Amino acid sequence: MATTFAASLLVSGVAGAQSFQLLEATIDDVHAALTSRRITCRVLVQRYLDRIEAYDEAGPALNTIQFVNPGALREAESLDSAFVASGLVGPLHCIPVLLKDQVETRDMPTTYGSALFAGFVSGRDATIVVRMQAAGAIVLAKTNMGEFASRYVGSAFGAIRNAYDPTRNPSGSSGGTGSGIAANFGMVGIGEDTGGSIRGPAAVHSLVGLRPTVPLVSRHGMMPANSSSDTLGPMARTVKDAAILLEVLAGYDPHDPVTAYATGQVPDSYVAGLAADGLQGTRLGVIREPMDPKTDPESDDYRQVRAVVDRAIADLQALGAVVVDPVVVPNLVSVQETYVGNNFETEQAMNAYLAEHPDAPIKTVRAILLSGTVTPWRARGLMNVVGKSTDDPGYLRILQARERLRRGVLTVMADHELDALVYATFDHQTTVIAQDALTNADTEDAYARGNNRYLSPVIGFPALTVPAGFTTDGLPVGLEFLGRPFTEAVLLRLGYAYEQGTQRREPPATTPALGDQP
Repeated sequence: MATTFAASLLVSGVAGAQSFQLLEATIDDVHAALTSRRITCRVLVQRYLDRIEAYDEAGPALNTIQFVNPGALREAESLDSAFVASGLVGPLHCIPVLLKDQVETRDMPTTYGSALFAGFVSGRDATIVVRMQAAGAIVLAKTNMGEFASRYVGSAFGAIRNAYDPTRNPSGSSGGTGSGIAANFGMVGIGEDTGGSIRGPAAVHSLVGLRPTVPLVSRHGMMPANSSSDTLGPMARTVKDAAILLEVLAGYDPHDPVTAYATGQVPDSYVAGLAADGLQGTRLGVIREPMDPKTDPESDDYRQVRAVVDRAIADLQALGAVVVDPVVVPNLVSVQETYVGNNFETEQAMNAYLAEHPDAPIKTVRAILLSGTVTPWRARGLMNVVGKSTDDPGYLRILQARERLRRGVLTVMADHELDALVYATFDHQTTVIAQDALTNADTEDAYARGNNRYLSPVIGFPALTVPAGFTTDGLPVGLEFLGRPFTEAVLLRLGYAYEQGTQRREPPATTPALGDQP
């Protein structure tokens, strides 16, 4: 009987799929379509695979995907059978996930964006992979990333391209996840954020990107960069999808002891508090001071971004928020210097991680550099960490600078009774990919100009980027909310209310619905 019903579900799913709108579909949309037999999990996954084939290497050639899961369709069929037997297996049932290739999967390669690790299979799943799969998710593909978690190019794959303008960079280092989710190659994605690598790609791709408080999400099974600020988090097209994914990811993991700090800090639900009137009565402080010394307020693209952000601030007020504009954060000018100056953690952390893998082709940062394989820009960055450690006196100065900034932010929020701070993720548009981006250690591509992402990782507080709209030449702008530690539920509530009240996201024109699909 069950087999007959499963066959019926498959047939009706194939037929009903003609009425299912894949482009911009949400988790709720998929679960509703499965329940009403308008689609099957297998058909859904195949349609995402079709889009990857059509647009990632061909079409605009976004180059977002490093490795497609060869077992994805088989996993989808298993989920269809489970659905017939008992319904949804979890909150991510049949949700295709794009996973940054910095995160381990036991049966797929993990390259960290480097040709040095081509074909390397660690044999274990990261904690977040275990949790997502238990919730019913399918890791559809591993996404390209900036080599060893920096920028948007790597020796393993070349350059990732922005889905809205393939001549421009996708931000990084989670650029493959950002461009892929924006282009509807998957439903939700995982990025890693050391200094902005979730929020940057989200901002330039009209996405929602959440950098959680560091102890909230386990990093076990992820190659580190700066372990005190490394974190994994959701990237999605809607705030609710990001909240659903965070509920699966968050919580204590004994394999990553820092997550013990999250005990008692995780709400029963991040979704339950989402409300269209969630901005009513809240107090938001606007940071207008640039955090990047290279920001140019006289430039045309700065003015374009500022116009979008000013409209967003007006929208926040119209939706019920009390806006304090501007607020001045003490020592804010030191944010970039403090972040960039912390090169004391990387070598120790990467070497310790590689030591966990006896079969890894490379075992140390020094060996990575001596290989001569790493792209020149990334090699230059890694040279700056060799020989440094957290025992160096300079590390103490970094910790002191962090504490001054942390205290300054909390003081401003207390003085003005603020629920969150608000600012542009970038004060400038994303820039054109330089022709020598893969070969020149000093390439002049103005990458990340106007970068305001460092405040969150330097002080360890959560930050959420949401789509604010587009500049006059069609490039996305991100609006960022920053809150106190473990206030992800507050940030998601604010972001959801803003999203519902403005509906600023639009999919890229470069990757429309395929001809035979609605």
